Parts: sequence; structure tokens; C-alpha cells
Amino acid sequence: MRKTLGILLVSSIALTSCGRVAESRLNPLNWFGRAERVEVPQEEINPLIPQKRQSIFERGPEVYAGTAVLTISDVKIERVSGGAIIRVLGTAQTQGAFEARLTPENDDELPVDGVLTYNLEAIQPAGYRQGPERSREINIARFRTFQDLEGVRTIRIVGEGNAMQVRRR
Repeated sequence: MRKTLGILLVSSIALTSCGRVAESRLNPLNWFGRAERVEVPQEEINPLIPQKRQSIFERGPEVYAGTAVLTISDVKIERVSGGAIIRVLGTAQTQGAFEARLTPENDDELPVDGVLTYNLEAIQPAGYRQGPERSREINIARFRTFQDLEGVRTIRIVGEGNAMQVRRR
């Protein structure tokens, strides 16, 4: 009777602690928390003032013709060997969007106050129908090393209509 009671007591304590491991920092799936929606600041851009002047004598870098994707649906961070993969699910304005990119907000991809910000952009051809949301979904991923993520507390993905962010626990 004593052995049975002892085994029952030890096994119940061991089983109840399993639920705590799923929520702890030891679990690699809890490296970053769940994605949450945040407000997107609206910038006023004067269309009469040119952003960059091109010269026929100087060829600048290739210009990416992508525009911001309509909404960001989900953001997940997956820990892999050597770093993390940022996975983003977004919805484009029309069907037929291609060559999607997570473009960094600043050129050197350094976090600003612990926040690493990316814009989800895609080339969206004119003349296509809008179509159902499922047919306009865009999945994209980007790998970042542990050195790149040093000092990063939040990863924010910005679309045209919303932004989502994931915070480190």
C-alpha cells in the first residue's frame, strides 16, 4: 500500500509539472510569443516632391517595384540551428502578386530600441481581379542568425492596413 501510494504521489507530481514546461523558457517553441496586432502610423507623403532623382549618366541600384501588401495575417518565429526563421502570412490587394519580400525599414537591418521592423511588399500587377482572400494569400520567410537577432526584443511586420509584432519572452 505504501509503495502504491508513493508511486501515485510521485507520478502525479511529475505529470503536473509537464504543463509548466510547455509554458516555460526551456521550451524552444516559446522563444518568441504569439503575434499581436499593432497600429500603423500613417505618413503624409507629398506627391509633388520627388523622393529620388535619377540621372541618365548615373545608374543607381536596381529599384524594387513592390508595394505594401494589404494586411498581415500571421507572424511566427521558428528557432532553427544557427538562428531563426521569420514566417509571415499576408493578403495582397489583388490576385497575381509575385516576388514578395520582407524589406527592412532601415538599410543596415539593425534594431531600433530593440525593435526589428520589416515591410511586407510584393509586385502586384494592375488589371487583376480582387478574388477571394484565400487566392490572394502570400507566405514568405526570412532567415536571421543569432548574431543578427542580438538585442532584438520585438520583430514587427508592417503592411498597408495593419502591422503585427512578436515579442521575445
